[in-house]
Amino acid sequence: MKGPSKDGITSTREFNLDFLFAQRDLLLAKRAQLSGQATRLENEANALIEDAEMGDVQFDEEGGEGDTLVVEREQDLVLSASARQSIEEIDAALDRMKIGEYGYSVISGLPIPKERLKAMPEATQLVTELAGGFGRR
Repeated sequence: MKGPSKDGITSTREFNLDFLFAQRDLLLAKRAQLSGQATRLENEANALIEDAEMGDVQFDEEGGEGDTLVVEREQDLVLSASARQSIEEIDAALDRMKIGEYGYSVISGLPIPKERLKAMPEATQLVTELAGGFGRR
């Protein structure tokens, strides 16, 4: 049962506006942190390419530095992509808040415990639903 909407957030029987506002604040803070992290990692990956283009990198067996740069760059890009994926999950959680679906499992429709949501505000599933290995959150 959906309750009143305020500031673009719709409350429900299980999740009142105070709880939802606190969760929104957590989600926005986490989103800002991840956005900065993703940008920093992308900048580091680009800097590695620029350094390699300067001509100081040896790609032969003796130098070995080329392989290290490639690995570091790929690692930065993977971590950046992971942060961007988490941002998408946060944005989806914020969208669910607007329509009164935040805090409910996308699998069963059951409410996710508040303790879980406080620890992982972008959660979309119950812990018991994760046991089968389906889904990420």
